[in-house]
Amino acid sequence: MSSKQKPLLLVVSAPSGAGKSSLCNRLIEKFPQMVYSISCTTRPPRGNEKQGVHYHFLSEEEFASRVANGEFLEHALVHGNRYGTLKQTVYDALARGCDIIMDIDVQGAQQIRLTCAALADDDLIKQSLVDIFIAPPSMEELRRRLCGRSTDSVEVIEKRMRNAADEMNHQPDYQHIVINDIFKRAADELSGIIAQEHHNRW
Repeated sequence: MSSKQKPLLLVVSAPSGAGKSSLCNRLIEKFPQMVYSISCTTRPPRGNEKQGVHYHFLSEEEFASRVANGEFLEHALVHGNRYGTLKQTVYDALARGCDIIMDIDVQGAQQIRLTCAALADDDLIKQSLVDIFIAPPSMEELRRRLCGRSTDSVEVIEKRMRNAADEMNHQPDYQHIVINDIFKRAADELSGIIAQEHHNRW
């Protein structure tokens, strides 16, 4: 990364099956100064998950205290467990000159926009925010991809399709929309967006 380039906070959302994780992983491979945001959660570690590597594992009490203190950029209750991203985690990465990716749903992205709106204009997070929506080429193709996984029941696929229809309505909220039709083309478009956003911040 050039010393002239200011780091980016990349907020990336997509319906399940649109290829968001694969595209984000490709970005991490391509940009050595790019890192994933590490979220906090109240759920216990699974398997080989390590504190501070996969998640920051917090007690319910500590999580609630940090919410009350306004320390989270965004947070949500998911399947009975709380998840969230600390502002400090993002500040620390940006201060090191790293681009940081947040792979997050549309509700979380909206929370981040609202939080940023309340920050001072010279705040590092506010200046760094870039939000991107990854869309499938069509709902029919999305259904084909979900069915092709052969891991979900018909009921789960239908639920994902209903959620996707709602998520697609939020596309206008995002600064950039990338249609993941052909993976390489979508990955190149994402890389181009990042290069342009860096250029805009010189």
